[in-house]
Amino acid sequence: MACRSDIDLATLHQHRLEERLHYGFAWCGAHGSSQQQQQQQRLTHYNEQLIRHSATQQRQRLANNSGYYKMDDRQPAGVDSVACKVKENIANNSQKESQQQQAEDDYDSYFTSTTRRRRSGTWPRTRSLNAPSPFQQFGPCGRIMKNSAMVMQIQDPASQRLTWYKPPLTVLVIKKKDSQVLLPFVQLVEWLVQEKNMVVWVESAVLEDKLLRDDVKLEQESAKFRQVHEYYTGVRSRFQALREKLVTFKDGRDDLTDRIDFIVCLGGDGTLLYASQLFQQSVPPVMAFYLGSLGFLTPFQCDNFQEQVTNVLEGHAALTLRSRLRCSIHRKGERRRESLQQASNNLLKPSLQSQYGYGPMGNSNSNNNCNLSSSNNSILVLNEVVINRGPSPYLSNIDIFLDGKYITSVQGDGLIVSTPTGSTAYAAAAGASMIHPSVPAILVTPICPHSLSFRPIVVPAGVELKISISPDSRNTSRVSFDGRNDQELNHGDSLRVTTSIYPVPSICSQDQISDWFDSLAEGLHWNVRKRQKCLDELSDLTTSSSEDTLDEFDNLKIYDA
Repeated sequence: MACRSDIDLATLHQHRLEERLHYGFAWCGAHGSSQQQQQQQRLTHYNEQLIRHSATQQRQRLANNSGYYKMDDRQPAGVDSVACKVKENIANNSQKESQQQQAEDDYDSYFTSTTRRRRSGTWPRTRSLNAPSPFQQFGPCGRIMKNSAMVMQIQDPASQRLTWYKPPLTVLVIKKKDSQVLLPFVQLVEWLVQEKNMVVWVESAVLEDKLLRDDVKLEQESAKFRQVHEYYTGVRSRFQALREKLVTFKDGRDDLTDRIDFIVCLGGDGTLLYASQLFQQSVPPVMAFYLGSLGFLTPFQCDNFQEQVTNVLEGHAALTLRSRLRCSIHRKGERRRESLQQASNNLLKPSLQSQYGYGPMGNSNSNNNCNLSSSNNSILVLNEVVINRGPSPYLSNIDIFLDGKYITSVQGDGLIVSTPTGSTAYAAAAGASMIHPSVPAILVTPICPHSLSFRPIVVPAGVELKISISPDSRNTSRVSFDGRNDQELNHGDSLRVTTSIYPVPSICSQDQISDWFDSLAEGLHWNVRKRQKCLDELSDLTTSSSEDTLDEFDNLKIYDA
């Protein structure tokens, strides 16, 4: 008989096809005829692939074992007759295969052995990172009620690729404050300006770096600084030739919205967090090079940056959309002032509103990056927002509300509300699980809770968290956003946190799965331990005779020493 596998691949695809057929018919019944035709065409195309693949497998089995199928063990046959029958069968099968080979080449490529064996599995790993769409009928009578909220389109994260609808012209280069980054920084800027003819933006502090300036009074500096300054003479001369071609900005003063097409980060994870802070709305694509200490969010190496940047500028790159949290602080007196302002707008004339001090709240001169007390102001964070007890010796007592409903109170050192990207940062140190950045979720992690049963939780990305100080709390709390903008949260104040619509498009070096697991292995040494010895390595102990005594083992240890 022919050699067959235990589980046929065609059977698996047949089951998947049946599920798609049932789901497709139910979907087409609830929608228009145009969608029904498109769905039927896709199902027909997939059915043709399945039929051709099954036929190809059957012909391969017949070709490999054709002689044995044609032989009859009950009738004697000579060696020559058997050989003739085998040759005749193989020739017939080869002729049939050659007629259909041209039509099957396009379809068989989908079922190659390369696509079947992804990583350690035998079956092909799904190309989608989205969960399968659930069947919407439950038993003979139940089903999900159709409404407008169900209509939504979610793009598969595995298919997210970068494309430019017009050539990028401006690039923002962010570097860390380290002398070892000066040489690759100057090389990159020089290549972007001269070879790619791009407008390069840098932070104004870069031009004030003493190692890149010639007008530094070296006699007032230390001997070590003079030695380093002399070492970077060649780099400094190359930068001086580019100095006039660079465009500078200052954080907190200049708005970069809709001015930057592309971002390049040179450093560690802090450079990517800084780039996220600069853009509080839409963020340009970010390409991060590893020149720091940890490098969990920086997958690219600077060895061949010319080739890598060229591929990105040509649109050959995968993207990871790293979600951000939109945070805003609502002070105790805000609600009353807003109600009074609304009443004044309805009763007073515009000329009298300014006279009595009921002008629009958005005209405040406060800095948005430092003051979030107004409901119109918010800040987007990439890693986490942390609420802690600050310098107080007492436990924090924090109430958590989920979409307006009270959930629980935190009694401990504080609370961490993080994104999936931030799940590998402070939240991981506090005992939380690590979540892939493509998972839409918000992670809530207590900091040293005074309860053995308070474990970290994961909530859907679309909810709004409200965090406030409990009325019976002994102290206030401090809140920080990605380690910046530390503020005090008083009694009666509340912090609102939800997922922002503006993610950070981080460019992948390989793909979303490989980059993340490589970062876990290299950055955090995830699941690194000494391997357990096999039994063969312990054979000298397991095969020892029963006559061996402890004294002999002790003598052996002394001899080895």
